[in-house]
Amino acid sequence: MLFVIICTDKPEHLSVRQQNRPAHLAYLSQFEDTLFAAGPTFAADGTTMNGSVLILDFADLRKAEAFAAGDPYAKAGLFASVDIRPWKKVLPA
Repeated sequence: MLFVIICTDKPEHLSVRQQNRPAHLAYLSQFEDTLFAAGPTFAADGTTMNGSVLILDFADLRKAEAFAAGDPYAKAGLFASVDIRPWKKVLPA
């Protein structure tokens, strides 16, 4: 089942994101077989990263939660919130 993981950074934590980005990307590379899509969200200026959206295929919600908790960004305290939702791709076919 696909899960969308929507993470919102804490205000004034861009340096935490930048410092932990290499570890975050290395962590994601371990899940390439289940990774559907991943990338940062941005502030209204279109350049300042302020969160993450990840879509991964996991057997159940517990595995998605474990993945999110293991992310170096989460371990570094970057996120103000993390929302995990089951998701179904409809379009494009």
